[in-house]
Amino acid sequence: MIAYWTMFSLPVLAILVGRPKSNHRSLAFWTIVVVAYSFFIGLRYDVGGDWTSYLVHYDRMSNVPFAKVFLEKDAGYAALNWLSNKVSGQVYLVNFVCGVILMLGVVSFSRRQPFPCLALLVAVPYMIIVVGMGYTRQSAALGFELLAIVALIDGRFYRFALLIICGALFHKSAVILLPLAALASTRKRLWTWTWVAVVSYVMVSLILYEHKDYLWHHYVERSRVSEGGGIRVAMNAVPSLIFLLFRERFAFNDYENKLWTWIAWFSLTCIPLVFFASTAVDRVALYFMPMQLLIFARVSQVVSIRFYRPLIRWGVVAGYALVLFVWLNFASHAFAWLPYQNRFFNEKKDHTFRQHRMVSLQLPPGVG
Repeated sequence: MIAYWTMFSLPVLAILVGRPKSNHRSLAFWTIVVVAYSFFIGLRYDVGGDWTSYLVHYDRMSNVPFAKVFLEKDAGYAALNWLSNKVSGQVYLVNFVCGVILMLGVVSFSRRQPFPCLALLVAVPYMIIVVGMGYTRQSAALGFELLAIVALIDGRFYRFALLIICGALFHKSAVILLPLAALASTRKRLWTWTWVAVVSYVMVSLILYEHKDYLWHHYVERSRVSEGGGIRVAMNAVPSLIFLLFRERFAFNDYENKLWTWIAWFSLTCIPLVFFASTAVDRVALYFMPMQLLIFARVSQVVSIRFYRPLIRWGVVAGYALVLFVWLNFASHAFAWLPYQNRFFNEKKDHTFRQHRMVSLQLPPGVG
């Protein structure tokens, strides 16, 4: 558990060492953050619930001709595995690249917040440790989403669409985020709705339609219960409620206010739906996690008495320390993350992928 608490401690130390806002412009600091966390994520060994399934997928891509790589279910992730095979990067190169994408998204988004290190800290327990080290494909999609939201806030609609499409190439579910550009638009709405509708239709047809039966069976019919899904949905619902109740105090402009209002309502809609298709809703709710980073890095602003603001921020630190503690000690699948092992420091690192594949054939494929 030391590795995970070290990851959590880094932003805490950054807050302690200097003024909370002082390091948001430090390129050196954030470069170190991206490299360090990508190292933890990408060079992990036998960590995560779908570790073996990803090894099987990596090995299978070694026999796929390049011409057929982009016909795979998640073409971007498949292409990355194919390329890693060609340069003998093993699964570690794949995981490292996905880790870099996630961390670039987290850092870009966090630096837009008034207390960036607090936003980073909020991301550590679940977004970075659980998703980043367990749901490799969707972690890359989440990284692209965070980059896309930053682009959308800047009014760069086309960049937003391109980044979401890139995310959908790693995990097709990301395509559901495309309509956000139209929903949040405040000008040229007819034109925005038109091109978003066309792009969404084309991307859904290309990415989702062929696999719609598999997705429905896999996420809705076969797996109705996702342990902890209700808790994770609630973690998005709390900041969403705070935003809806106090949104005028967050001082967002009209465009940002509209964007986060839609995301807040989507997050709350997940609450009743999680009881009917918990696995599907749980996976979709991952894309609403940026609401946690946004609100808990700003929640102290809703208090008019300045004396209480530092107490609230440290309350957020304590709350997410509790989240990490509970997950590591009581989550039903936490054993797959324990102990943390790294490629450079693991005595078993010479095990061949063939040995892992022989074991994996006895296990159901992962859905990460």
